[in-house]
Amino acid sequence: MKRLYVISGVTGMTGNELVRQILAGSEGDFIIGFDNFFASSIDTVKDCIDDERFLFFPFDLNKKEDMEIIESRVSEQKASFDEIVYINCAAVVHTEHFYHVYETYETNVVGMDSFLSQAIRVGAGKFINCSTSEIYSMNSWNENGGVKESDFVTMAVAEHSQRTSYATGKLLTEFFMKDAVDEGKIKGCSIRFANVYSKNERFPKHIIPFIFNSLKENGKVVLLENSKINRRTFLNNHDSCSAVLALVNCDEALDGTIYNVATDEEVTIIELVHMIAEKMGISAPVIEFEGYRESDPARRLLSTEKIRRRTGWEPKIDLDTGLKECVESYLK
Repeated sequence: MKRLYVISGVTGMTGNELVRQILAGSEGDFIIGFDNFFASSIDTVKDCIDDERFLFFPFDLNKKEDMEIIESRVSEQKASFDEIVYINCAAVVHTEHFYHVYETYETNVVGMDSFLSQAIRVGAGKFINCSTSEIYSMNSWNENGGVKESDFVTMAVAEHSQRTSYATGKLLTEFFMKDAVDEGKIKGCSIRFANVYSKNERFPKHIIPFIFNSLKENGKVVLLENSKINRRTFLNNHDSCSAVLALVNCDEALDGTIYNVATDEEVTIIELVHMIAEKMGISAPVIEFEGYRESDPARRLLSTEKIRRRTGWEPKIDLDTGLKECVESYLK
């Protein structure tokens, strides 16, 4: 089957690896991708940019004229393919923006809805909506294998923290997705990713590149007070993207529902610092604590039983291997 993929946020953490995996698959597939480089750069796809099966545009999801060009290109080419698949990877994901509702709303909510509407107009067969595990908010773990997609969530509200505005916006997109499927307009699903990391990430906004850059530039790491107790799981973006494609290839799974994509390899933030430092040749990293983050769950542990059962997907890259790849890449 020849597929035409249309990917927003294509140079971001999920998008760039999706390009790599798609191009390594069927030779008949083609990708139209775009990004405004809000949280990435063209460097993440420099190994793919000259591939004739990848057409890239430096476009913004929120600019109508840009999206009209994308829709026109898809309409021109769709007759040459058996199926059109839209994947929405565009998101304002840095923690610093979580507390500012307008900075996340336009891209994460309005942009996703617009992109979904475009997919329906051009006759796309499938739409994958990349959501977030932030939706679980203060109820993001349990001792029974982690929270499930069907579990009720206990979210912080504006009385507690503006941070949850980000999660609330992403939650709304899951309703857009479910409605489109229930109305028979398209097949698709939403994915709640948990703490994805990548060897291609260069901006020290997320915790892993932040720790590396802090050790490299300052010889120490300054963490929030929350880090004294916080535990997290970290999913390599190779595995997160293989989950996306596993769902694309499983029609019966595209029922509008939600899939957790994570790993159960849980570590403390302090352990994470020591793991990265060891791979940098630092035996006793200096760790200092400063500041505190509101409404920050102590743990985030997700059950992935649903996607494993329905698609056979499972993570392949353990944290030690993934961190080694990251450090080697960063040091280059």
